[in-house]
Amino acid sequence: GATTIWELWNGNTAAPKMNSYNHVMMLGDLLSWYYENLAGIKSSNEQVGYKQIIMKPEMIEGLDFVDASYQTSYGIITSNWSKKKGKFEWNLTVVPANTTALVYVPANSVKDVRESGEKLEEVNELKVKGVEGDRIIIELGSGTYHLSARF
Repeated sequence: GATTIWELWNGNTAAPKMNSYNHVMMLGDLLSWYYENLAGIKSSNEQVGYKQIIMKPEMIEGLDFVDASYQTSYGIITSNWSKKKGKFEWNLTVVPANTTALVYVPANSVKDVRESGEKLEEVNELKVKGVEGDRIIIELGSGTYHLSARF
């Protein structure tokens, strides 16, 4: 006779016919998937509590932009990206002081990536760490950045 999804705090011990597995997905997994996967804001396994940040948004077919932020104990992190016609634009803020971010930019090569219009090799604050598949990996410190790339 329920008119909504059952909400049980003891879902692991309640009668199975009363359990809804949607609550965990909707309130836990789905929300974290938005900022971790779509916006690409994750804490590294190498450091705790967003001391090292992994910024690696997923490019989902039909999704052309994401605008998200996440409040950490060190400060706020933002990720605002858009893509159209083979061009990727990404405004991101890694505000927490004394933190670093590994940023995975979708691009064909390092030469296709710019920060505020400048080539990566001309920007001293950024370090190219390598390539993983179709992503250029850049290490950067706290601050606000505008990355653009062809992919």
